Amino acid sequence: MTYAVSRAERPALRAGVLHGELVVDIEQALAAHGRALVADDPSDLLQVIAGGHPAIEEVRAAVDAVARAGETGRPGAERLHELGSVPLVAPLPRPNSLRDYLVIEEHMRGVVAAGVIKEVPEEWFSVPAHYKGNVDEIYGPEDTVPWPAYTDKLDYELEICAVIGAPGRRIRAADAGRHIVGYTLYNDWSARDIQAREMSIGNGPGVSKDFASSIGPCIATPDEFDPATAHLQARIDGEVWSAGTIGTMQFSFPELVEWTSQEQTLRPGDLLGSGTIGKGCGVEIDRWLTQGCVVELEAEGIGVLRNRVGHKGQGPARAVALPER
Repeated sequence: MTYAVSRAERPALRAGVLHGELVVDIEQALAAHGRALVADDPSDLLQVIAGGHPAIEEVRAAVDAVARAGETGRPGAERLHELGSVPLVAPLPRPNSLRDYLVIEEHMRGVVAAGVIKEVPEEWFSVPAHYKGNVDEIYGPEDTVPWPAYTDKLDYELEICAVIGAPGRRIRAADAGRHIVGYTLYNDWSARDIQAREMSIGNGPGVSKDFASSIGPCIATPDEFDPATAHLQARIDGEVWSAGTIGTMQFSFPELVEWTSQEQTLRPGDLLGSGTIGKGCGVEIDRWLTQGCVVELEAEGIGVLRNRVGHKGQGPARAVALPER
C-alpha cells in the first residue's frame, strides 16, 4: 500500500505493508534490519514492486521482524502506524499502464439482457480485447471522484486488477505467475451515455472512461488473495447493489498476460483489469448513481475501496493532496 505523512507544506508518500492492524513502513523496516533492496527509492511502491519476488521476500522478512518487535523507530522515521492513523492513497498513484479487458461471461450476458448490445460477438470467445485507461487520473481510498459535466449517467464497475511485478515479453500462461506480483480492487468509472455515443462510431471508449479510475486500498499478494474464489461486493450509500465472485473468465489472468505480451513487453506497475463481474455495475441492474453518493467496493483479502461521487462539473477532491509529478 501507499500512505501519506506530513512533511512541511506538502505530504510525502511512503510505501507500506498492512500487517494485521498495523501499517509497517517498508524503507524504515529494511533499514532497521540491515536488509538490502535494489531500488533508488524504497519509499516508492512501484520501485519495490520492480524488484520482483526477491524484493518482496526481503520486504516480507523485514516487515515481519519489525511487527514482531513492535519497533516504532525514532521520531520522523516511524516504522509502525496504527491502521487509520495515516491516510491511504492509491497504491500506485500513477501506474505504468492500465489495460482493462472484457472477459467475464456473466457481465457480457448481463449487458445483452440490459439491451446495451444485441448479442455477445463471436470474436469475444477468441480475442481478449481491452482498452487503455488514463494513468494520470487515478484515485485512491476516500477520494472524491468527479462527475463530468458532459454526462447524466455515471456508473461504477466492480473489477479486479492483476499487477505486473516482473518485466517480460512472450510470456507463456504457465509462467505468468512469476510476473504477477498481486491484485487490487478497481473501479472503472463510466459515463454510460457518452460511452454509447463514442462506441457507436466503432471507436473508444475515450472521455467516457478517461476522467477517473480508482484502485486500492492495497495490493494483495497471490498467497493472500485468490481472484477466482474471493467474495466481492459493491455498496452504494451502505446498500448492497452487487455481490458475488469474479465468475467465469473466458480468459484467465495468466492467459491475459500471455496474449498481451506477444509482441510487447509487460513492465512493473502495469495493471490488467478483469472487466466487470456479473451484475457488478448499474447498467446491468438499471440502478444509477446520484451526486454525492458513497461507493464502496470490497474484496476478501484486499479490503474496502471507498469513494464519494462529486457534484456534476465540480471536479475532483482528493483526500490527500498528492505531490506534483
